[in-house]
Amino acid sequence: MKTIASIQRIIRMDSMHSNMRITYISYVIFEAPGIVITIADISGKLGHMKFLSPDSGFMRGLSDAVDAIWINILMLATSIPIITIGAALAAGHDATRRTLSGEGTATRNYFSAFRSNFTKATGYWLIFGVTGAFSVYSWVVLQITPLLIPKFALSIVWLIGFEWIWALQARFENSFWHTLGNAFVFGVSNIGHTLALIAIDAVFIALIIGSWLYMPQGLFLLLVLGYGTMLMLHSPILEHVFKRYLK
Repeated sequence: MKTIASIQRIIRMDSMHSNMRITYISYVIFEAPGIVITIADISGKLGHMKFLSPDSGFMRGLSDAVDAIWINILMLATSIPIITIGAALAAGHDATRRTLSGEGTATRNYFSAFRSNFTKATGYWLIFGVTGAFSVYSWVVLQITPLLIPKFALSIVWLIGFEWIWALQARFENSFWHTLGNAFVFGVSNIGHTLALIAIDAVFIALIIGSWLYMPQGLFLLLVLGYGTMLMLHSPILEHVFKRYLK
């Protein structure tokens, strides 16, 4: 009886192994090719995804975004002494323009421009820093009706000059006062471009204020993107004007 039972167990085991082999063979014959075809199909589709190419607009845009964040970090780091904010703004404009045109690396461009523009840009920062602080003070503290028109006039003049002075200093070789005067000439004669620059900065400031008040967790992301991202948007507008004066 034991022998017969053993033989039956062997038969059952052999039958199970046979079924497993049949299942495996069926899988190899019928299922596996489908998986291979599916994988090949997916690979083929990925191969057609042009946006992942280094030369695609998507990848260039991603690279520009990374450069913008890095330029912003450099600007923040070199602005810590406060007095160097002007040099940081001029260097940020120059590094952004060169990076977008494919000239060198963001870090090298930035520090080269920071050194070369330091003296004049610091002078401009003293002028715009003091007048800007006074303008803010006048709006917050000097709540006097007769001063309303002068306050508006000072704010408008300040905005026009501030939007152009750093780019002009970084782009053209000129005397200190000539560049300062040109900032207002360019700002007024290209008022549409000036308004576009102001609008970009206003949206960014509004986002920071809104995030501060209603979604503080998003504030860090805005600070990381920072003014470097704004400069990426400024640069094409500025260059559209400057190209008329470049040989």
